[in-house]
Amino acid sequence: MHDVLKTNWHKRTKCRACGQEKLRPFIELGPTPLANSFLKSPAEFESELSYPLDVYFCEQCSLVQLTDVVDPKLLFGNYIYVTGTANTIVSHNQQYAETVVELLRLSGDDLVIEVASNNGSLLGCFRERGVRTIGIEPAENIAAMANADGIQTVNKFFNSANANEILREYGSARAVIGNNVLAHVDDTQDFLKGSKSLLSDDGLVIIEVPYLKEFVDLVEFDTVYHEHLCYFSITPLMRLCEAVGLSIIRVDRVPVHGGSIRMYAGQKEKYSRHAAAVIAMAEEEQNAGLTAFETFESFAEKTRNTRAKLRTLLNDLKAAGKSIAAYGAPAKGNTLLNYCGIDVGLLDFTVDKNPLKVGLYTPGAHVPVLPVSAVLERQPDYLLILAWNFAEEIMQQQSVFEAHGGKFIIPIPEPRIIEK
Repeated sequence: MHDVLKTNWHKRTKCRACGQEKLRPFIELGPTPLANSFLKSPAEFESELSYPLDVYFCEQCSLVQLTDVVDPKLLFGNYIYVTGTANTIVSHNQQYAETVVELLRLSGDDLVIEVASNNGSLLGCFRERGVRTIGIEPAENIAAMANADGIQTVNKFFNSANANEILREYGSARAVIGNNVLAHVDDTQDFLKGSKSLLSDDGLVIIEVPYLKEFVDLVEFDTVYHEHLCYFSITPLMRLCEAVGLSIIRVDRVPVHGGSIRMYAGQKEKYSRHAAAVIAMAEEEQNAGLTAFETFESFAEKTRNTRAKLRTLLNDLKAAGKSIAAYGAPAKGNTLLNYCGIDVGLLDFTVDKNPLKVGLYTPGAHVPVLPVSAVLERQPDYLLILAWNFAEEIMQQQSVFEAHGGKFIIPIPEPRIIEK
């Protein structure tokens, strides 16, 4: 394993939600390279650096989180992940925008601000509906893409201090959206405080995050990587919102990214308390064991079992003379490959739709990333679907590969070969 870098990261001792020092580790995924730090050539392999990747449970408020925090400029300053490359996400974004426009009855006079807006694919759906938009995106290269596509985007890291600058320049917003970003933020309360300060009196902070219940139920250990500092359930989200003067008025369950929740929160001055349905959801979480450390000890054991089964499956196929490639080069896939010890000894290559990743090598495992066309050109016997959250879409798109005798492997929650 590569050396662990001693700089550009720090270890926190207090919980992000409650501030208590009651953090208890339940799984160690080992020193791991940054999940989106792809390598350009084999010459870079030797100098690749890794960081601790351990997950903790707060015994005070139940927030699941990382305590090793990598400098966000290192993680996001020049980013390789772009949203909207999968048809599933395109459809999700359209439905997302439609829901918010109808809920808030947005018109051309209203403003929607998205923090960590990436290439503007979600904001574009609001613009199609005649709503004004502003994106805030820290990655210089991705912000430039968005601006080139006509999505006005401010290139900066968001916090409560620069929220006031944004408010003065663009005015208040009916909706401040954080789509798969709250988990990336070290100072979670400051992010929510800044989001609240941008709201009009009747506006909503709308946050979408992967849901801890699916994380546990489906053994989604591969969604742990250094960008994902928190793994949310409603229980700690309620506490975080209370700390900054927000009340959660609605929560939607959405299937994207292996199961997510979308939280709608308004100013406490307008909504004096959390909605009854939200409180009931927190009670359901308690009944499901999401506030008990034993649940996460069990999760860790299931994770180790999944690793052992996947390695056995791939090794057996390889011993039988079968060729194996992968589909997708997502961040989650890199966690899975590194934790399970899967590299080019087992995988010939992987493919990805994102042109920014094609021609590079995956972090740690050093699997070459090829264009999707390589699947049919090389016709491996098996495709390990690393982007398993898009498995149905991928299998449909690769029907010709299957017709030629190819088979799919889905690794989560238990490795299985798809027989049709």
